[in-house]
Amino acid sequence: MAGRRKRVKAVDKWKLKRWYTVTAPQVFDGKEIGEVVSADPNNLINRVIEVPLFDVAGAAGGVHAQTAMFTSLRFRIVDVSGQEAKTKFIGHQISPAFIKTFARRGRTVLHHVLDEKTKDGETVRLKLIAVTGSRVSQNTKTNLRKMLEEETRKFVRERNFDDVVREVVFGKLSSHLFSKLSTITKMRRVEVRKTERHEVFK
Repeated sequence: MAGRRKRVKAVDKWKLKRWYTVTAPQVFDGKEIGEVVSADPNNLINRVIEVPLFDVAGAAGGVHAQTAMFTSLRFRIVDVSGQEAKTKFIGHQISPAFIKTFARRGRTVLHHVLDEKTKDGETVRLKLIAVTGSRVSQNTKTNLRKMLEEETRKFVRERNFDDVVREVVFGKLSSHLFSKLSTITKMRRVEVRKTERHEVFK
């Protein structure tokens, strides 16, 4: 007579999981930006977290509250210590729908993308948009694009990565570019609509 099979007690995998507090890097004062759950903290490494700028900083740093609500920040988890998952900043983006609200007919819209190294050797890609007050000539567009490129590259080269992040996210670079481009023609808006940090995975 065959023996009875022993019943194996099912393991509740959820009970094995633990909650971890996700924190922003020091450029955002190490603030708590969310929580994640995992049975193995090693599985959290490289996970990307996306949060609205408004949740991290409100309207601090001079950024307009409306812009803050439509701006998202992206972080990558790089280390887990105890119950804390630490991150690094990997980029930001202003909602395309929000961008469209000021890029309307009757204006010239310039899009520009450039890669540049910061003072401390980080490579960052910036995607910019400049909107004039009215339509402008081809010559004016060329001058605007040239100044946009020169001023942005100079700005990035002269600063460390964290300083670039802070001044881009909180609108200081946009304000600087707006002032410079306004010496050429009347401007409606200048924004760094997206940034991407160059990452090397080993």
